[in-house]
Amino acid sequence: MEIMYILLTIAGILGLVLFYFIFSYISLWLQALVSGASVGLLNIIFMRFRKVPAKLIVESKIMAIKAGIEISTDDLESHYLAGGNVSRVIQALIAADKANIELAFNRAVAIDLAGRDVLEAVRMSVNPKVIETPLVAAVAKDGIQLQAIARVTVRANIDRLVGGAGEETILARVGEGIVTTIGSAVSHKQVLENPDMISKTVLAKGLDSGTAYEILSIDIADVDVGKNIGAELETDRAEADKKIAQAKAEEKRAMAFAQEQEMRARVQEMRAKVVEAEAQVPLAMAEAFRSGNLGIMDYYKMQNISADTRMRDKIATPETGMKE
Repeated sequence: MEIMYILLTIAGILGLVLFYFIFSYISLWLQALVSGASVGLLNIIFMRFRKVPAKLIVESKIMAIKAGIEISTDDLESHYLAGGNVSRVIQALIAADKANIELAFNRAVAIDLAGRDVLEAVRMSVNPKVIETPLVAAVAKDGIQLQAIARVTVRANIDRLVGGAGEETILARVGEGIVTTIGSAVSHKQVLENPDMISKTVLAKGLDSGTAYEILSIDIADVDVGKNIGAELETDRAEADKKIAQAKAEEKRAMAFAQEQEMRARVQEMRAKVVEAEAQVPLAMAEAFRSGNLGIMDYYKMQNISADTRMRDKIATPETGMKE
């Protein structure tokens, strides 16, 4: 008896589980049938074996059918198995249909699988988005720096969402256009008086080419005067010229000092030669005495002449430090 109770309990549990799954499948089938979406009961059961959430597929198809969009169940399953967001794609198709925007299911699937938010793209096609550039600094021809911020109004281009560049490219191109426009201005006052010249010039360049967006307008939100870059460059250049001139003067001074030291060395060398020559005089006189070419009276006469010469030199040269 106990074994029979156990078997009956197990059978009851299995029956309840089986009834729950069958009832859930039947309820989904009835929901699709009542809503006009043709989804077979066997197809709903087999979705479990294909690891596809039947509730998501059925509800997505019902949503599409109620909006007047015909999509097959196999397409929805294929998109889910490919890693796409089925409900997001259906919502985007419905939003595009209500806004009279032409958007095919395959195009929406491609946009979703490309990693872009297809529903947000449809919303941006209806309601354009405003993106603000960071602070862009540029220098006019008169050397004055200007800092500008622009607001770019863009609308999503659904045909270019797959493979098109994003917002970063738009901001980079607009920043480049601002720098070019300010840099080509003769005076910064010209830009301050007519800031719309920036937006007109930048907008005329066709910056949305190859991007996923269409630029509707470019508005300059703020223009401020920055540094006097021209004056700073001139100051830096003058400082550099000053250092170069100082270096050249130092080089000349060093060369003159070296030449002076060289001349002093040559003077000392000549004095050494004079001393060496004077040292030969006593030797020559001794040799003259030995050879008889010089007498003692001749020697005394020469000493008297030398003493007289020294006396005359001393009289002619005043002593240093003598008071007048």
